[in-house]
Amino acid sequence: MKQEESPIWIKSKAYAVRIIRLTRHLQDDLKEYILSNQIKRSGTSIGANVRESRNAQSRADFINKLQIALKESDETQYWLELLVETEYISQDLFDSLMADNKELTALLTSIINSTKNNQNKP
Repeated sequence: MKQEESPIWIKSKAYAVRIIRLTRHLQDDLKEYILSNQIKRSGTSIGANVRESRNAQSRADFINKLQIALKESDETQYWLELLVETEYISQDLFDSLMADNKELTALLTSIINSTKNNQNKP
């Protein structure tokens, strides 16, 4: 399976598109720039790091890139929490974006753990 066809690549890129659309709405319609810039950076960085892992120089480098993506996913959850608690986004939108984020987190965690386990095998 090519990287572009892997579930983590497809889902992280689709999530980045959703985040970009969200930030466009926040900036154009609600004139909110601080939180929107933060979530755009972290939310799109997930897929960028997944993409970068494709050219990892070693298994350790591969794991590192995905761990960065995992950290960015966690940061994105924080910005989503702030957006819903300050009523910039609806609870329904928050729930939908969080469900996608949690799915990405689970996929990243699974890939990282299985790669680490395979790293210890001869």
